[in-house]
Amino acid sequence: MPELHWQKSTYSQEASACVYVAATYTGTILLRESDEPATSLTIAPRQLSALIAAAKQWPGSGH
Repeated sequence: MPELHWQKSTYSQEASACVYVAATYTGTILLRESDEPATSLTIAPRQLSALIAAAKQWPGSGH
């Protein structure tokens, strides 16, 4: 199994908990938080897109 390449979200701040994303060889996306790197959420690209769109609509999100 190939090694995952984790990237920090551009919305993560330096001093706070960061969100990381990685694409798997099967096309799914993994999400994890820097506080719990051994725990990840697996999501399909279309569902991730819907999650991001919903988060941008959330009150107080700054978007």
